[in-house]
Amino acid sequence: MLSVSTRPGRSFMGRLAKGDDLLQALENFCQEQQITLGEVRALGAVTRARVGFYNQEERKYYFLDLEQPLEILALVGNISLKDGKPMVHAHVTLGDAAGRACGGHLAPGTMVFACEFAVHEYQAEQMLARQDDPETGLMLWPKS
Repeated sequence: MLSVSTRPGRSFMGRLAKGDDLLQALENFCQEQQITLGEVRALGAVTRARVGFYNQEERKYYFLDLEQPLEILALVGNISLKDGKPMVHAHVTLGDAAGRACGGHLAPGTMVFACEFAVHEYQAEQMLARQDDPETGLMLWPKS
């Protein structure tokens, strides 16, 4: 098990621009603010979405392209380092016009209609950097 003691850093709230790629815009914000550890939340709406599901047996992501306007019911994620740069790992739940919900791993290609976000930075003695985990096939934080 890995556990890192953190203390609060800076907090931000903001709005992304219509037409932004949701994941890329959040990562760009973190890079601009030099946030290397933290959490992110967001709500709003998208014009289209791309979400993924990781097939554990095949060790492969499968993606669902949703070509319709959707509400962001919840977006939760964390911020850590990958290849020395801030990376946002987020999952999103989306709702359609009939009130149905779907979601998964937020992928590039999810386009913002309107989005408000909150980012909370953490300070820690040890940085969390993603690395290949042979046991799962994912890029994860180290076990210890």
